[in-house]
Amino acid sequence: MLKKPSTSLESGSETVQRVLASYEISRKLRQLRLKSKLGLVEMGRHTGLSASMLSQLENGKMIPTLPTLARIAMVFDIGVDYFFTDRTRNSLFAVVRAGQRMRFPDRADAPNPAYFFECLAFSSQEKSLRAYLADFQPRAPEGVTEHVHDGAEFIHVLAGGLAIRYLDQETILDAGDSVYFDSSQPHGYRSTGPELARAIVITTPPRL
Repeated sequence: MLKKPSTSLESGSETVQRVLASYEISRKLRQLRLKSKLGLVEMGRHTGLSASMLSQLENGKMIPTLPTLARIAMVFDIGVDYFFTDRTRNSLFAVVRAGQRMRFPDRADAPNPAYFFECLAFSSQEKSLRAYLADFQPRAPEGVTEHVHDGAEFIHVLAGGLAIRYLDQETILDAGDSVYFDSSQPHGYRSTGPELARAIVITTPPRL
């Protein structure tokens, strides 16, 4: 019998904790120590960290800071990236549940964001594209802020009307419409109605 996916929403801190837990940093710390046949006290002497702190890190009761990981990495002559990669497997199948996503404005310092977005594939470590669920704010044509980024962009409108300004021209897309364009050219968006316009946005890196 198939298990119904949970739809309960996570808090931001719970999402961050879960993402960090997926890297299994505590397990990697313990494996490094045991492989080198070091006790907690001896490892503490090498790293300058207390045996108590190292024990908490290995048991997942404490999240290490980057300086702490850098200190441990130098002792074992490895890069800090060791703690954030999995050399034993390279999974290209990564599920993101609806309640696991976090919603962000287009710019953290924007008093009136042009749009809000959720990353749809943040759990995958190696991606050849980036996918987002975006909600675009209604505003007048002169209120559209343009931006550029390398690569290409694809947008499929799910609900509402979406106006895209591209090369000084505005094109209106309705629900079900799609567009693909070179995102290194200035472009911007706005909802054409009084409500938010929702769309799937996919961006790709530049072609070499």
